[in-house]
Amino acid sequence: MKINAYASHEPKGKLKEYSFDNGDLGPEEVDIKVAYCGICHSDLSMINNDWGMTQFPLVPGHEIVGEVVAAGDTVKNIKVGDKVGLGWLSESCMSCEQCMKGNHHLCAKSQATIVGRKGGFADYVRGHWSWAIPLPENIDMSKAGPLLCGGITVFNPIIASGVKPTDRVGVIGIGGLGHMAINFLKHWGCEVIAFSSNPDKKDAILNMGAHKVVNSKSPEELESLSGQLDFILNTTNVTLDWNSYLLALAPKGRFHNVGAVLDPMAIPAFSLMVGEKTLGASPIGSPALTKTMLDFCVRHNIYPIVEEYPMDNVNEAMEHLESGKARFRIVLKN
Repeated sequence: MKINAYASHEPKGKLKEYSFDNGDLGPEEVDIKVAYCGICHSDLSMINNDWGMTQFPLVPGHEIVGEVVAAGDTVKNIKVGDKVGLGWLSESCMSCEQCMKGNHHLCAKSQATIVGRKGGFADYVRGHWSWAIPLPENIDMSKAGPLLCGGITVFNPIIASGVKPTDRVGVIGIGGLGHMAINFLKHWGCEVIAFSSNPDKKDAILNMGAHKVVNSKSPEELESLSGQLDFILNTTNVTLDWNSYLLALAPKGRFHNVGAVLDPMAIPAFSLMVGEKTLGASPIGSPALTKTMLDFCVRHNIYPIVEEYPMDNVNEAMEHLESGKARFRIVLKN
């Protein structure tokens, strides 16, 4: 199948029209006609080769929703005409211990949608049937794409950390990830404290569902929460005053990181030991958990706040993201 796409051919390069042939469809693969594709900061990191693993030409895009137009002979649970979503991962081995436990996202042989593969800044994209997540009926496809990466990234820690509806929780960084985390945790039943360095966002953050906004640049405001939070989720990718947040945790509190912080995190051991606090991190989530998250979103009408661009304005959209002006996720429409 001939695919029309947008690709970068060098680090930090502009996206240009690009065509390629995907070859024969594998027996367990599906081809998806892309309706919408979200833009994630990871797409920008891959274009810039920040992580040193980009293969050019790169077709970014891993927050994809669309319709199955072709299915291999041994595809299960998916058929032509189904509406599906495809996120950061497109394939896992389906036989290792982690896959057999349902942790497909932890498979050592998993394949990312934009690492060595062609992503969703295109008219079609290909993946293994297990990662083509069936979309719930009545989902708003124009806003659903970012849930397939950003959404599951902040939903997984709620499950993994055993967050309870009675918990008092904190979210650091109210951007593309953080604003979805607030929405999830609010509907989970938690009291949500938002940490933001931008006082101009306060009213908007409260409207998202946060119960309180704390200025993360104010030592006094951080200290006022000492020992009070059961769970803190960090969505930022920068070095912070980690000890201030650990001190804000209640005994047995959990600090969970989903931001791709490139520098080593200087974590003081005693701040964890006193109070039996724990430190964790996670990537995305399994296909089963992603389906559960999508059902939860439809049930509670949870969607990211998005700005929509036509696919052929992809460079303008990327510049908008890189400038830090996106509010709060960008979606490309085919």
